[in-house]
Amino acid sequence: MNDARLWWVKWRWYQRNAHPWNRARIHAEFARRRAFVKWPVNGEVLELLRSGRLQLGEGTLLEPGVWLTGGERGRITIGAGVFLNQQVMIAATDHVEIGDHCMLANGSFVTDADHRHDDPTRPITWQGFTSKGPTRLEDNVWLGAHVVVTSGVTIGSRSVIGANSVVTRDIPPGVIAAGAPARVIREIAFTGGA
Repeated sequence: MNDARLWWVKWRWYQRNAHPWNRARIHAEFARRRAFVKWPVNGEVLELLRSGRLQLGEGTLLEPGVWLTGGERGRITIGAGVFLNQQVMIAATDHVEIGDHCMLANGSFVTDADHRHDDPTRPITWQGFTSKGPTRLEDNVWLGAHVVVTSGVTIGSRSVIGANSVVTRDIPPGVIAAGAPARVIREIAFTGGA
């Protein structure tokens, strides 16, 4: 393939969400689900929606720059009333699930896989992924800015993860956790509704 042809193929792939017809289709798919997306949105959003591998709950909002990818068979489930702030990234090789009313702050990254790097005969970019299983955020989880949630982790309902934390193991419900790796700092003292 000559250089111009290769450039054209890659440009069409990476810019596909920006084409007016695909942009209209993405907005229509979100409207059908009573969810909202601000532009730009990145990744395989339209492909995931049309294949049923991206589920969106009612009232969910994606801010500009959100990136969703599922590769060949990954699934992403996002509950109702979820808020994904700017530059949030979600990558699934199997399944990433985000419960109802979760809030992910700017630059957070949630995945169910890790890049392989153990074969010295191959470039890292060709080694693929490994997974410890699905990743799950239960209802009402709040991730601070630039939090990373890794493969096979469950974060319990109503937990808060501090900014710049890396979650490498399960976090129980109703706690504040922070650090790299994230550790429980304290339980949340719920005061009830007024």
